[in-house]
Order: sequence, then structure tokens, then C-alpha cells
Amino acid sequence: MQQQNSNFYIAIDFDKDGHMRSLFWTDARSGATYKAFGDVVSFDTTYLTNKYDMSFAPFVGVNHHGQSILFDCGLLCNKNTETFVWLFREWLSCMSDTPPITIITDYCRAMKNAIELVFPQARHRWCLWHIMKKIPEKLRGYSQYEAIKFSLQNAVYDFFTKYEFDEEWQAMIAKFKLHDNEWLGVLYSERHRWIPAYVKNIFWAGMSTTQQSESMNAFFDGYMNSKTTLKQFVEQYENSLRSKV
Repeated sequence: MQQQNSNFYIAIDFDKDGHMRSLFWTDARSGATYKAFGDVVSFDTTYLTNKYDMSFAPFVGVNHHGQSILFDCGLLCNKNTETFVWLFREWLSCMSDTPPITIITDYCRAMKNAIELVFPQARHRWCLWHIMKKIPEKLRGYSQYEAIKFSLQNAVYDFFTKYEFDEEWQAMIAKFKLHDNEWLGVLYSERHRWIPAYVKNIFWAGMSTTQQSESMNAFFDGYMNSKTTLKQFVEQYENSLRSKV
């Protein structure tokens, strides 16, 4: 592909034995698209792993028609900070050292650490949907679960200023004696990353979740699955992009 197009960018991360660990690539079209629509980037690794348990990691944006657009993508051997740092540095290298202004990801400590290292100026937002989806898993053990869930949703969605949200959140914590809940403690300390009242002053191209990534992921359905080999993956990726364009 590089021989066919000099603007095709490829990077491979090898382990100490010379085996491939991770892979990143992008084409000329994606670079031009990023220049036009790179204000907001959605990054999601939850969609698919291939035959070798490598996670599919697309960088996705949205164009002036509200459609999902693919900037580039990687295949990752794991989801630790070191791997994300490698991927984000390769992304910067191929995008003329122009970091995203804003980036939306799911709630992941390794991703957060890597973004702070490689894109320190970017505004990082967590996917609201992924966080709210975890309410049953994290809070169902409380006897007043339904009331807590209602109060939490109310605090997140129904208050439009930081002051109102903070007041409502603290009232909820006190009322249901949730001071010892570690998950809620972390969410509150990082409220500037996901609470609508804290992020509404930034341009997000209409996105509050990684749904743009997920809609792009769904686009690849029928082209690739968890049994796809690496060679098939790259070929099918090209086929699906050609169809998308």
C-alpha cells in the first residue's frame, strides 16, 4: 500500500523478540479529512478483537453532515498506558504533530494517562453513556438502589450549572450515605471529564458519547469479525472504506 501511495502511513510496534505487538495505519484521504474535521476525535477500543486478540482501535470524527468519518486506526496487543502512548505518538507523527483539540473516550485509566502524556493540551471527555451503563453493576448492592439511581440520573441530566450539580450531588451522597463508595468518589473528582454542566462550554460537534465510534464500528460488520486474520483484516478494512466513501 505504501508503494502504491507515498502518503500511506504505517507503524509497527515489535517486542524484544521481533514479534509484532501493535499496528497503526492511515492513508492520505484520512490526513486531509483530519485537517478539515479534527476538532473532535472519538476513540473507542470496545468493538472487536481479531483472531490474535488484538483490539481494533479506530480514531473517528464527524463531518459537516453529521456523518461518522474514519481518520485512521490501530490494532493493539493490549490496553495498557505504554501501548496507548505508542499509538497516540504515531498518530501525532502522521498528523503533522497536530493533536486533537478535544477527544472522547470510554472511562479507562490507561487511556487517561496516555492522553495526559501525549496530548496534554487536549480537552479529554469520558463517554457519558458508558458511565451511566455501569450504575447497576456499581450500585445494585444498596437497599435503596432504585432511589439512588433516580437521584444520580437527576443530578447528571437535570442541572445546567456546576453549582447546581455540585449541590445536588452532595445532597445525594449525604442522603444515601455514599461517602465510602469509591466509584462515585472517582467520578466526582473527575466530574470535569463527563458531567454535562462541566463540559458544555466546549465544542463537541454534538457528541457526548463515543457513539460515533460505535456507529463506525457497526459499519465494519459483515466485513470482519473475531476470526479475521491480519492479512484479511487489512484487505477487508480497505474494502469497507471504499464502500463507505
